[in-house]
Amino acid sequence: MRTILHVDMDAFFASVEELDCPSLRGKPVLVGGAFRRGVVAAASYAARKKGARSAMPMAEALRRCPEAIVVPPRRERYAEVSANVFAIFRRYTPLVEGLSLDEAFLDVSASLGLFGSGHEIAVAIRRSIRDELGLTASAGVATSKFVAKVASDLEKPDGLVVVPDDVATFLAPLPIERMWGIGPKTAPRLRQLGYKTLGDLARANVTHLSQVLGQMARRATELSRGEDERPVSPHGEAKSIGSETTYETDLEGDEALSRAVLSHAEIVARRLTAERLVARVVTVKLKLADFTLLTRQVALDEPVSDTQSIHEAGKKLLPKFLLQNAQVRLVGVSVSGLGAEPTRSLFPDKERERRMRIEGLVGALHEKHGGAITRATLLEGPKHRATWVGVSREELAKVASAELGPERPAPKRGR
Repeated sequence: MRTILHVDMDAFFASVEELDCPSLRGKPVLVGGAFRRGVVAAASYAARKKGARSAMPMAEALRRCPEAIVVPPRRERYAEVSANVFAIFRRYTPLVEGLSLDEAFLDVSASLGLFGSGHEIAVAIRRSIRDELGLTASAGVATSKFVAKVASDLEKPDGLVVVPDDVATFLAPLPIERMWGIGPKTAPRLRQLGYKTLGDLARANVTHLSQVLGQMARRATELSRGEDERPVSPHGEAKSIGSETTYETDLEGDEALSRAVLSHAEIVARRLTAERLVARVVTVKLKLADFTLLTRQVALDEPVSDTQSIHEAGKKLLPKFLLQNAQVRLVGVSVSGLGAEPTRSLFPDKERERRMRIEGLVGALHEKHGGAITRATLLEGPKHRATWVGVSREELAKVASAELGPERPAPKRGR
């Protein structure tokens, strides 16, 4: 019999902020973008008690919890902590399927003889996360992915639920909202038809249920009975990498949009470099003040992974939006067509190698200084050289050397 764990970090982004800034502990914390115009990425449990939730518009969250402390997201920090969490998972099984930075399925069926029961493994994982990282996680233990995920959410935060052998009886009294795909719009329609619990769905006539759920009806009845044979797949690959921001003040004009694209290109390039990936497609997304969503993309002749190449591609897409001085509330940049970083060519592209050297040096500086550096262009405007603020002269010299390249002599000093 399979033993599947679903481990979910508790209010992950907000918990990391509380970890790094102890003065935030126990207070209502909202992690999100540009204050009232952004979206809540995470809410601490103190904020949740007041009705604030992740994915809620920031304005609504602040209306419900006006005393909340809003902090901007630090995605690189969350990725760093996530890597440590997943390293703990892999101590117990190589079969780890990440769903996001803060949750994963683990198939520990082959690990029981070495580490004990599913319950014991879940206890050990949660203890390691608490002792080594200072964070808490909730876990569900079951024979399938769906049931393990349902179980992990039942006693949050810092909970552990082991599903008994009679899975159908365990699921039956739970409300229909526990089913994947049944949200605030679908649930009222199902309740009008008499479906209130997962037990009701398990006994449902598929034809009758399909009036609301369509093709999902049969699958919903199967899951409600605990029937889920999907394997834990540890080798899923990212299809795209992106970054976007909703701005507090609308952006207008080529200069502002180009700087926004540069900011996101830099974030995307760091992720590509860290994961040793290259991309062949660059996409720019804009959301106008009237919430009109527009996207444009370009397929590149050669795969790229550096800030300059991504920014250049994105900047060339901007005229294709035909904005005519429209107000822009959101800018996003993403890359797709991902592949492994190519090995060194017999006939290397010197310009590409130069850009890669710069990206590697800048990435190392960014990591060394904890993200506390930025391009002067993003602070001062396009008239300034794309140098870096917050680093030493020696570190800047290394970047400058990469920019000049080995074949270009440094300019002679004047008197």
